[in-house]
Amino acid sequence: MKVEDKFDNKNRKSDLLKDYVEACKDPSFVKLITKLKVKEDVAKKYTSKFQRTICELNNCKNCKCLDDCKNPSKGYVYYPRVDENIIQFDAIACKYMQKEIDIKKNSSKMLYEPASIRLASMKDVDKKDKNRLPAIKWLIDFYKNYKSDKHIKGLYLHGSFGCGKSYLLAALFNELSKDGYNTLICYYPELLRSLRDSFGQSFDADMEELKTADLLLLDDIGAESVTAWSRDEVLQTILQYRMDEELPTFFTSNLTIDELERHLSETKDNIDKVKARRIIERIKQLTDDIEIVSDNRRH
Repeated sequence: MKVEDKFDNKNRKSDLLKDYVEACKDPSFVKLITKLKVKEDVAKKYTSKFQRTICELNNCKNCKCLDDCKNPSKGYVYYPRVDENIIQFDAIACKYMQKEIDIKKNSSKMLYEPASIRLASMKDVDKKDKNRLPAIKWLIDFYKNYKSDKHIKGLYLHGSFGCGKSYLLAALFNELSKDGYNTLICYYPELLRSLRDSFGQSFDADMEELKTADLLLLDDIGAESVTAWSRDEVLQTILQYRMDEELPTFFTSNLTIDELERHLSETKDNIDKVKARRIIERIKQLTDDIEIVSDNRRH
């Protein structure tokens, strides 16, 4: 390391310590990091972010309704979550926003899907193709067991183009939505475009919906152009929350799980196998893995 680099690093560490010591003069700051059981050497790296949390919590104290919200993301607080020695900050809904979310809780929603998917039904599923039978049996078993166990695994359904993966899972979701469950189906490449375009507007609300839906299907994962943002800030955030809360999560893909790992590791700027592996481990924990190799039904 160059002498200049050592000097710069020393100055940065000194500045972090000064900011942290100054922040500790605020009882609210000390109370927050004490509550989270954050060590000093970790906490001082996140001083400004903790201060933002405190500022937003103070805004909430005298807030009477969503229209009064003074936080950057209306209805949400930028709140820390401790994962070992890493602090992650999530947008957490306030009581007024949570009420809005609960009102929508029992409604079913599909994003960017064709009419054939919207009308998919279990009774219309074609059972003649033996290659599809293991997946169909899995879906029937899930439907029977879900009502008694809301934390069972979802499914990573992959296989050849046009073999009916999306239709099969949409049929399951449509049946469960009739029973009052909040199901959310998203065509993944278009979802990422929508989230990017909504950044700073409805982004936090959209992410909250993706994280908390009773059942979530990310359709055609692996067809998107991977960026560090879409992988680490969007997909990782969604999967981490759903894994922590044990919420059933589903995927369709033309890629095997190993092929998806390679796909997620490569962005325009670099290759990051560690972050791709982290995503894959979460998908494996969230799902069973079934392959369908069948004729293209779109023909």
